Amino acid sequence: MSWWSDFTAKRALKKALKIYENEHANWARDVEIFKKIEAAFELAVKGEDSVPNNTVQKKGEVILWEGKGQLHETGRTPGRYVGTSQGFSVPLFAGIRYRVGAQRGTFVAGEEVQVPKDVGQVFLTTERVLFNGQMNTKEWLFTKWNGAATNDDESDYVFYVSNRQKTSGILFGPSQGREFNRFLAQAINCVEEGIDVALKSIRNQLKELGEDEPKAPTPQSIESARIAKLEIEAPKN
Repeated sequence: MSWWSDFTAKRALKKALKIYENEHANWARDVEIFKKIEAAFELAVKGEDSVPNNTVQKKGEVILWEGKGQLHETGRTPGRYVGTSQGFSVPLFAGIRYRVGAQRGTFVAGEEVQVPKDVGQVFLTTERVLFNGQMNTKEWLFTKWNGAATNDDESDYVFYVSNRQKTSGILFGPSQGREFNRFLAQAINCVEEGIDVALKSIRNQLKELGEDEPKAPTPQSIESARIAKLEIEAPKN
């Protein structure tokens, strides 16, 4: 092997190792999360909450998860006038004048954005997502659920419910956001399929996760992947 080939192989292995380390860390985190989900649903089957709390719960409702987040909801940025402005000054006394301003033109309303409202505790139950803050409380019922959206690192959520015109949601830290994401999916599955079916599905996913542990790259696996890529990209006769 030439020095250039050797250098290229080492660089490819180093890059592959970084990708592997990231993938394995995410895999290990998901295994940990699904074990927590399994424990929470095992308690839920018995009608027990997974975390201590002081919330007022509905009949048959069980709390699956608790965390801290920031509530946000649809609002507008400040509006502005598009056009000209003018003003004039009015004499008061002792050479002091007061300037009066005036604006002409078209008023343009601000853009609709998600505006931070409050920080507080977030509870995920078998029936809803609940936010309890110092100044705001809000709930998103799964019976009114139309869906949800999140960003790339799963830290920021917007919830769509049929009984509200304005959207709202919760911002978490990245670590809690990933955990909330996995719990939320199983909570919705619980509503649609029942708690026993949801628990069975969770156990199946844990089994599949155990079988899908990322494997560390080796020089041989890197070379095999390179050759396979060349074969795919080769022109067909």
